[in-house]
Amino acid sequence: MGTHLITGAGSGIGAAVARRLAERGESLWLLARNAVRAKELAEQFPGARTLVGDLAHPEKLSWAFGQQPLPDRIDSLVHSAGVIELGTVGDLPAKAWQRQLAANLVAPAELTRMLLPLVRVAKGHVVFVNSGAGLSARAEWGAYAASKHGLKALADSLRAEEHDNGVRVTSVYPGRTATPMQESTHRQEGKEYDPSRWIDPESVATAILTAIDLPRDAEINDVSVRPGR
Repeated sequence: MGTHLITGAGSGIGAAVARRLAERGESLWLLARNAVRAKELAEQFPGARTLVGDLAHPEKLSWAFGQQPLPDRIDSLVHSAGVIELGTVGDLPAKAWQRQLAANLVAPAELTRMLLPLVRVAKGHVVFVNSGAGLSARAEWGAYAASKHGLKALADSLRAEEHDNGVRVTSVYPGRTATPMQESTHRQEGKEYDPSRWIDPESVATAILTAIDLPRDAEINDVSVRPGR
């Protein structure tokens, strides 16, 4: 059984991945923004270990991890957490850009940097849950899309750098998925939210687990998951 560290495991895609791995008897380490959230995750996933670190402040992650025990190895590091704030380039303030870049790009880069030695030990897998916005940008999605385009570049560079170390890297680009984040996005867009129109998080989790479970002779670099309805 492998050891898996997941961000964003409290809901949506991250929760679906964590639940599926737990059902298989795998070892889970779940990142929480604070101690209260860590307790909630421990109750949601009995037997899982938690780490506390706020992705909104990636510059503080190294100190936070230095105060806590870490796993001996990581078979998969799944970056599923993210934030979104819509707005036009003409209106969105610098702080909104900074919040999204910090949580969606800088924090995954910093987490990967700190945990990469443990992934190398396992010849493990780094999975970046990106977005369709990481492939194309639309009006009012500039800051979020920029963070996700950057996440694609991070994944592509990491893959090239770590291939000879046996580390696999996958980017997953889901279309609109029925998650609390999608509900928030609809509110920002002023649209009615109907989760039945969008991808079930379990379907994206299936794509992620397919990449993780693929035999070692192959690697899934990029996979787009679009709504089928």
